Amino acid sequence: MVISFYKGTAMKSYREFTSIYLCVKPVDFRKGIYGLVNLIQYEMNDEPFSGMLFLFTNKNRRNIRAVYWDKTGFAIWTKALEKEKFPWPKKNPANKVTLDQDQFYWILSGINPWKLNPHQELNYSIIT
Repeated sequence: MVISFYKGTAMKSYREFTSIYLCVKPVDFRKGIYGLVNLIQYEMNDEPFSGMLFLFTNKNRRNIRAVYWDKTGFAIWTKALEKEKFPWPKKNPANKVTLDQDQFYWILSGINPWKLNPHQELNYSIIT
């Protein structure tokens, strides 16, 4: 599903990506979008213009970023957790893990695809 605004499209649905790659090594998010694109090309040895979805986390694993090429430029989005951490695989010599769409959804939902334990659901009424 693609959400349409005016004459363009918003962010792609994760179901539109045929390939999803996760960077195992934590990343300093001060790098910004082009720093992540360089990591895709030089550390993950992949093609950033391929239209594939690439996932990154920071050292504390409370933030996750997704980067992809959408034919007119790079798109990036971030999810930040208030509690707990994103499930992330252990070190891997290739520094890259291939995910299917379900595994990607599980990671965003706090379910570890390698252990299958969800995050605790939070119910707030005010921000302090």
